[in-house]
Amino acid sequence: MKRLHIFVMLLLALVLTSCLPGLPSAVSTPTLAPPPLPTETVTPLPSETPTLEPTAIPTEVPHPDITRVVIISIDGLRPDAIDYAPMPHLQALIAQGAYTYNAQTIFPSTTLPAHTSMLSGLCPAEHGVLWDMYEPEKGYAQGTDLFDLAHAAGLRTVMVVGKEKLRQITEPESTDVFIHVNDLDPILAKRVAQIIPNGFSLLFVHFPDPDLDGHSYGWMSLTQLMTLRRTDSALQIVLEALDKASMRENTLIIVTADHGGHGTTHGYDIPSDMTIPWIAVGPGIQPRVLTSAVNTTDTAATAAWALGLPIPPEWIGRPVLEAFGMPDPASRPDPRCPAPPPTPAN
Repeated sequence: MKRLHIFVMLLLALVLTSCLPGLPSAVSTPTLAPPPLPTETVTPLPSETPTLEPTAIPTEVPHPDITRVVIISIDGLRPDAIDYAPMPHLQALIAQGAYTYNAQTIFPSTTLPAHTSMLSGLCPAEHGVLWDMYEPEKGYAQGTDLFDLAHAAGLRTVMVVGKEKLRQITEPESTDVFIHVNDLDPILAKRVAQIIPNGFSLLFVHFPDPDLDGHSYGWMSLTQLMTLRRTDSALQIVLEALDKASMRENTLIIVTADHGGHGTTHGYDIPSDMTIPWIAVGPGIQPRVLTSAVNTTDTAATAAWALGLPIPPEWIGRPVLEAFGMPDPASRPDPRCPAPPPTPAN
């Protein structure tokens, strides 16, 4: 009876407490927020330019999985030709990588000065290569270039080119292997494939055929577009060689061009000549359309940064950190280089 009395008293107290204003209920039910919906990452098409937010903070240490860099230059490649040709192997890289169809080369937009800026991070006024023919009596580019940095750090450096004049970009002592292949791009690519298993830290590959046929048949002509398809197959030979050697997953690959063209020439300060593609694929690269202003001089700086090499203060080129999902604090003047006197295109 005593237990029943105590139970009734407790029940009465509970009822009275729940009815009093201002007092919390004896039992509260928390409100749960719905779980976040899964997000889908979509690689934008070339025509899209999304607003990108930085996803990481840059550090002084580059991505640890990058042990080598391959820079591939498709001579005379206009960005719009990639989809017109089309170039399916390059398009596959674009889908995986960070890219822009609006990178800019230097003026004059000619082969040797532009490639020198690409691999030196310097403007023509600084590297001094204002000629566009093979003129060995003029020596080599001035200043410290990417191959100088890599070789001084004990890295193995290789250049395989389709035009002999590119020898004048850097001194012979800065390249462990330099090969000029005077043949079609697929033959040049097969020579590269033979070299890859021997190992390297920095490899530059130059495919000349699109430029040669642009001069002969016209930029964006059917013949040049067919040549670009052939060069795209040559690109795939290089990629397959990296895969076969189990090097692909640790390699930063940059594909770009020295200039575009119009009619049967180039070298003018006009969009068709000055605008080039710039594509980066590899460890740490975030697939996206790049919104920062990319210049050909940034190629050397990005490669140096990825290899952990010091970037000379006189370089106008800056690492394209946006490609790695990092905020880019570097100032990027536009235009990057003042225009020196024009030289004949070749």
